[in-house]
Amino acid sequence: MSRMRRISSGSPFEDKIGYCRAVVAGGFVHVAGTVAAGPDVPEGVVDQCRSAFKVIEGALKEAGCGFADVVRVTYMLQDRTEFEACWPVLAETFGDARPAATMIECGLIDPKYRIEIEVTALAPAQG
Repeated sequence: MSRMRRISSGSPFEDKIGYCRAVVAGGFVHVAGTVAAGPDVPEGVVDQCRSAFKVIEGALKEAGCGFADVVRVTYMLQDRTEFEACWPVLAETFGDARPAATMIECGLIDPKYRIEIEVTALAPAQG
């Protein structure tokens, strides 16, 4: 049995850059930093947040878990003043799970992106 399982989202950047959307290893699912997906990236930070969470949700589902299993989340924003607008989306997404969280203001790979999100979740028990 492999000690690691890699999950791809099919993004062309995975091959170009040399990464995968998620890695299941050591009892955890590590989801790479994720921005809004698709050719038509929404302009607003809230819509970009929702789009990133859809991609993350797909990776978690493929790994056999969901947002209730997330233990840590990191939010990276171009402008920290936009973070508060995302709070209702975060509360809706995680509900009572309430993972440990960090918000960082930084430059992202492209200025069109307003937010990037990465998560770590508990992997399902292997039996």
